[in-house]
Amino acid sequence: MYKVYFMTFGCKVNHYETDCMKQLFREKGFYVTDAPEGADAVVINSCTVTSSGDSRTLTALRKMRESLPEAVIVLTGCYPQASPDEASGLESADIVTGTKKRKALPDMVLSFIADHSRRVELSSYSAEDRFEPLVCSRFDDSTRAFVKIQDGCDRFCSYCLIPFARGRLRSKPLELLRKEAAEIAAGGIKEIVLCGINLAFYRDGDADMADAARVCSETEGIVRVRLGSLEPEMMTDDMLARLASIEGFCPQFHLSLQSGCTRVLKAMNRRYTADEYLALTERIRRFFPECSFTTDVMVGFPGETDDDHRESVKFIDRVGFSKVHVFRYSRRKGTVADRMPSQVAESVKTLRWNEMNEAAEKSRRKYLESLVGKTVPVLFERENSPDFHQGHAPDHTLIKISRKNHKKSLRNQIISVIIEEYSHDHCFGRPVCDTDYDID
Repeated sequence: MYKVYFMTFGCKVNHYETDCMKQLFREKGFYVTDAPEGADAVVINSCTVTSSGDSRTLTALRKMRESLPEAVIVLTGCYPQASPDEASGLESADIVTGTKKRKALPDMVLSFIADHSRRVELSSYSAEDRFEPLVCSRFDDSTRAFVKIQDGCDRFCSYCLIPFARGRLRSKPLELLRKEAAEIAAGGIKEIVLCGINLAFYRDGDADMADAARVCSETEGIVRVRLGSLEPEMMTDDMLARLASIEGFCPQFHLSLQSGCTRVLKAMNRRYTADEYLALTERIRRFFPECSFTTDVMVGFPGETDDDHRESVKFIDRVGFSKVHVFRYSRRKGTVADRMPSQVAESVKTLRWNEMNEAAEKSRRKYLESLVGKTVPVLFERENSPDFHQGHAPDHTLIKISRKNHKKSLRNQIISVIIEEYSHDHCFGRPVCDTDYDID
């Protein structure tokens, strides 16, 4: 039995696709190992959102080749798809593929083991490409499953290569999702998180993202449905109303922002203004009074002035995010933004990153403080602390309760918890009922 080891960089879509590839390799008789030592094959699933992502991929490739000179090294994912000429020339990789034809990977590895013939399988996307029907029913030691239902993007933001790495918009057929959700539930998982490259653009005929969420919620055994990262443009009142009617829908909305300054958003080729984004959060709160908002914010975009930055910082407080991922603009060769004048100095980016993070932490603390005294259902996850059980509320807040009076695992149980205090990134509470908690 050949052993295969996986390294995954980037977003939840990449991690889902790795889970699918693991399943494909298992079906071909491979053993999926958690450590690279002694592996016969290594699959590196890459990310190319930032130049630092490319660097991490190339470093991992070099280290794997040095430490496992006899192993079959596979480079796949967004980096080779977006940069085929560069990736094709990487002799450290025995097999190079992109974000297409992942089903063929196990056979490619077996073929290389047999004849040691290097393979480069890269082809550009076209309008005829369809959603690759990868499915996964096994998720290693998890209480939730990320399920990709949408791929591709046609937004062409000025800083981004993803349309080149992922192609145009494509969606998973609803019936295939229905079958996958049933298989996931049969494995004991209770929560499904729908994800995609541009999730809100999901379409299967007349069905949209709300219909996909309902299909999952109606699956026996699935008690929670959550959405991954969303673009703000497609969230209509009709869609919000239908999402609000779904039993078990988790009201956490990760609405990609990038900047709280409209002038910068326009330069980024984003399709909304700061005021339109704020209006959307207000509409969502009308449908989901107990919702939370998380987001991504970029600092140091070309041409961003000190005034633009200050406007973006103030916007964080206007929305009241529960969590903000702050990152510095990273130049990407081949993008419009890379050719823009007035590139911001790295030292300025660092200052702005610190200031934005301070605003983000203030917003997070304010949100967590607002939860004290509330009762929330918590889905408990794997035990990784001798002192606390922990899990997530529907709004994705991390909740911890003491293990002092109960040592047994609460993994995959949903228990009502009263929130009593908060820390910098989570809340502490106690179970509402001792019978729910099953205290010894």
